[in-house]
Amino acid sequence: MKVPCELIVWYVLPAIRREFARVLVKEFNLTQREAARKLGVTESAVSQYLKFKRGKEMKFNQEIIDEIVKSAKEILKSEKDSLTIEKTCSVCAMIKDHGVLDELNKKKSR
Repeated sequence: MKVPCELIVWYVLPAIRREFARVLVKEFNLTQREAARKLGVTESAVSQYLKFKRGKEMKFNQEIIDEIVKSAKEILKSEKDSLTIEKTCSVCAMIKDHGVLDELNKKKSR
C-alpha cells in the first residue's frame, strides 16, 4: 500500500496539470508558453501534458473536469500567481473526496 501523498505526486498532480494545460490551450486558446506561465511549469511540460506523455495514468469524471474548466477560467482572469496553487489543491481535495486515491492505491498495489 502506498502513502496517499506519493500517489498524489506521481499520478494525481500530473493528471490535474494535464487537464489544466489541455483546457488552457485547447479551450481558451492560450499558447503553450502562456499556459506554462499560468501553471508555473515549463513550456516543455505543457507540451508533454498535451501529448499525454505526462499525467496519462488517470482519467477524471465529468464533475472533476467541470471543476477544472471552472478553475481554469478563474486562473485565466487572475493576476494572482498563487491562485493556480489554490485551484490545484482544491481539485486534488475533490479527487480525494471521491475516493479516487483508494481505487488508485488498490490498482498500484497489485
